Amino acid sequence: MNGLDVLQSVQYITVKGKRLAVVDLDDWETLLEWLETVEDVQVARDALDQLRQAGGNRERAGWLKWDDLKENLP
Repeated sequence: MNGLDVLQSVQYITVKGKRLAVVDLDDWETLLEWLETVEDVQVARDALDQLRQAGGNRERAGWLKWDDLKENLP
């Protein structure tokens, strides 16, 4: 099941006059994963766009070198 399927599987109930959406927990987790993937794809597209604008030069695009960073990681 993908994110759109989860959104379409929502059921609605009314409690004390308030309309609520009910989603199976597994479906909810699927939806969250789908949204995180959408966000990750956008981050990658933005980074690629920055790289293209910098003429393919990673340094000018503001990218850091892995070798300079990996030693500072926990």
